[in-house]
Amino acid sequence: MKTRVLLLACLIATPASAAVTKLTVEKTSPLAGGYEMLEGHFSGALDPTEKHNALINDIKLAPRNAAGRVEYSATFAIARPTGAMSGVLVYDVSNRGRGAAAAIGDGHINVLSGWQGDLDEKPGVQWIDVPSAPVTGPATVRFMDMPADTNTMPVKGGPQGVYGGRTFEVAIADGARLYTGVSDDRPGEQKEVPKSDWAFSDCSSAPFPGKPDLTKLCVKGGFNPALAYTLVFTAKNPKVFGIGFAATRDLIAFLRYDTSNANPLAGKVRWAIGRGVSQSGNYLRSLIHLGFNTAEGGRIVFDGLNPIVGPRMLSMNHRFASPGGLVGLYEIGSDGPNSWSVYNDVARGQGKHSLLDRCLKDNHCPKIAEIMGSTEFWDLHASLDYVGTDAKADIPLPANVRRYFNAGAPHNGGRGGFDLVTPPTAACALISNPNPAADTNRAIFAALVDWVTKGTEPPPSIYPTLASGGLVTPAAYDKAFPKIAGVPRPAYSPTYQYDFGKSFDYADLSGVITMNPPRIIKPTPQLLPRIDTDGNELDGIRSPLITAPLGTYVGWNVFADGFQKGRFCNNIGGYIPFAATKVERMAKGDPRPSRQERYPSHAAYVARVKAQADALVARRYMLPADAARIVAEAEASKVP
Repeated sequence: MKTRVLLLACLIATPASAAVTKLTVEKTSPLAGGYEMLEGHFSGALDPTEKHNALINDIKLAPRNAAGRVEYSATFAIARPTGAMSGVLVYDVSNRGRGAAAAIGDGHINVLSGWQGDLDEKPGVQWIDVPSAPVTGPATVRFMDMPADTNTMPVKGGPQGVYGGRTFEVAIADGARLYTGVSDDRPGEQKEVPKSDWAFSDCSSAPFPGKPDLTKLCVKGGFNPALAYTLVFTAKNPKVFGIGFAATRDLIAFLRYDTSNANPLAGKVRWAIGRGVSQSGNYLRSLIHLGFNTAEGGRIVFDGLNPIVGPRMLSMNHRFASPGGLVGLYEIGSDGPNSWSVYNDVARGQGKHSLLDRCLKDNHCPKIAEIMGSTEFWDLHASLDYVGTDAKADIPLPANVRRYFNAGAPHNGGRGGFDLVTPPTAACALISNPNPAADTNRAIFAALVDWVTKGTEPPPSIYPTLASGGLVTPAAYDKAFPKIAGVPRPAYSPTYQYDFGKSFDYADLSGVITMNPPRIIKPTPQLLPRIDTDGNELDGIRSPLITAPLGTYVGWNVFADGFQKGRFCNNIGGYIPFAATKVERMAKGDPRPSRQERYPSHAAYVARVKAQADALVARRYMLPADAARIVAEAEASKVP
């Protein structure tokens, strides 16, 4: 494939795109399907006193240029049709810098850009360079599941692994403390490690206490893989991560409204839709909540949003944040507003708020199609979105929001198909859950585009509610779940109410955390989707696979070994296949009817799959092409 290099750089001076100061297309490449790829960098300069920027935490402390602006620079990628364009720009939020702009068809433009400031700059990563604030303060870093022979770990500002680079520096060793715990479900049992047994040092080539190094932590005798370690210390130079929200806002506003030759999409964009999965879905919720759907010039940024399996807000707009975090102990995201409608959070004493408060004031709220699955309840605290922190009543959805729940689906769905056995899951006890969500995602996104561009009403919301009996307590779920020999009992990720200190703004998940580590006040009650006698969820969009099940498809799994053995494992869900025959299931101690008892013939099974696929198409929860493919897969399967 030939690649041509095109340099297009220009200073931007139009009022509608004042925050974008320069956009450079550095490479243009052909794509299949009548598209071409544009890649490069853009720069921006933010007025820290402007009302749409003032909420960015620590922006007023960041270095400024001669004009008093705070600068940033980020990568972008645009896949645009070479022929007719639909006028729809689809912004896919990169997940931890991953992803690529693609020829998404229908004449739509696809855009990605850098927004996460703790990523290392390298090829293939959407990246942003944001300034640091010259301040010090308390910070927390955690370590767990290290190999048994590990004695030195890097001190990073996020979870140990691939989620981000160094986000801040250790300021001083004095006053730092290290704690260990045997279970995140019992955080009150943490014990302090004597200062004589650990050090800021590198012991990889020298015995303890090793070579002094404020970027590394060494534990005498090595880290114990059966424990989790929590390090609290004084850090310095936190990056101003909230600028990432402004960078997305600025780029989309520029591509929509700038009419100069510097804009490669000038005059081509009528509507913009944001789409994000998991961390990226959380990002979209925070972007709306913090008011970044209004550009500096006062225009709307996104007309539609499609947050997928992202039921939380993103921990990015506070000092010493970890944008690449997950949902572990002390990790922020479910601690402020969680619902699209106003909810009075009496239980946490946070008052009345919604995610749409600011866009309602600006009259810039987008149309929203939200998609979740089972794992979002088990690991990502989705219960708070549905029934709040007291779990006493359903929180209604506003008119501009639709919600779609994929029953029994793992985080963003499984691989689909009708395999009788699926691959194992890394570190978890149950094998992988194949129950898909991609079919729902495609149908709902197509409906969202029509809702935004034509005003066509999307399919009705469909999700479990408390009023209908669709949500139950964890104890009720455990009681209803079948007792199957050799299968672990369900486990979920607990939600805690934290005290982050008086300088933290819970309503915006912004400010400064001064309680180090954060103090746990109490667990927050959660509800879970109800199940049938097989253990399969009953409410929401039920795929043909869960309607004609080959086993039990659950949104939970448990760790098989290590520090978290028996606790909730990752966010990949699990699958417990049915026995082939009654004799086999009786021998195994399985109360669930076997495949032989359920399906008298292969043709009967296929007919059941087809009936559900047709029903989903009729209700617009599935596209006809996906239904035809699924029926063909069922016909080719070896069921029963």
